[in-house]
Amino acid sequence: MDKPRFSIIVPVYNRIDEVKDLLGSLENQTLKNFEVVIVEDGSTLPCRETVETTKGVDVRYFFKENEGRSIARNHGMEHARGDYFVFFDSDCVIPENYFEVLSRELDTKPVDCFGGPDAAHESFTSTQKAINFAMTSFLTTGGIRGGKVSMEKFVPRTFNMGFSREVYNKVGGFREMFSEDIDMSTRIREAGFSIALIRPAYVYHKRRVDFRKFLRQVYVFGMSRITLKLLYPGSLKLVHALPAVAVITGCVLLALAVTVSPWFLLPIGIYLLALFLSALMSTKSMLIAVKAIPASIIQICGYGCGFIKAYVVKILLGRGRNVEEEVLIRKGK
Repeated sequence: MDKPRFSIIVPVYNRIDEVKDLLGSLENQTLKNFEVVIVEDGSTLPCRETVETTKGVDVRYFFKENEGRSIARNHGMEHARGDYFVFFDSDCVIPENYFEVLSRELDTKPVDCFGGPDAAHESFTSTQKAINFAMTSFLTTGGIRGGKVSMEKFVPRTFNMGFSREVYNKVGGFREMFSEDIDMSTRIREAGFSIALIRPAYVYHKRRVDFRKFLRQVYVFGMSRITLKLLYPGSLKLVHALPAVAVITGCVLLALAVTVSPWFLLPIGIYLLALFLSALMSTKSMLIAVKAIPASIIQICGYGCGFIKAYVVKILLGRGRNVEEEVLIRKGK
């Protein structure tokens, strides 16, 4: 069997239907210069049967005890044969020309580490599409997840990320922590490797299917940003603090609206209108545009509250994991 150029590594935990959709999209790739490594992380509902019935794709399946997605990815890299390791989340669907595009881009401009944006597939629910807007719009996240305009240098995320075997040999694997992909990207950059956004190599990302789960996810994202600051003191940028600033400003405006004048609600109203119009223009759907408003509020407030709590507890009060412990994690101890 020829050596694959890419090894696709996917950690899985009780995601049978998602794995089926993911593998189905990989079966339809126009260029199949890859292998697929599925690592089942102690699932109680394993997807082995789904993997074994996949046709036309070089796919291997590994089952291990539940230790977390980062350790599962590392397990996959230990068994990978490709020159590049590519990481997708199990809830991704891959456009049929993804590897054709990726191969062309890497041939034209080689890079050590790369990532691409995500989008909403036409089959996704209106809620999923609204959440996708909230996570990708410049008005909510500053375009830092692969947007055409961004307030921060691009950082690959593991829903659509890859790096060379050389990177792995020097930097090592993922750490089991929240925002492990940002940590990994930072370590790769600090090791002197090149990182690039390959915008045409996008994926369809299902994300969370309801607002409650989405709130929990972004709250954790906000908290983990402070952990990353303790690990990498210079990593915290203005764009990361903006949701926290928005939460505090919103609370002040609401208090002033109640105690002084309702006119203090005007800035909030203008912002929500801008969100609605932006979502309407990008999705061409009134329903999605309406749902984009609560999705965006959840994204900003959830992230902002998590950020504020972690900042107060870990930095101002010095509780929880301290700087010395963070440094030990950074050194892999």
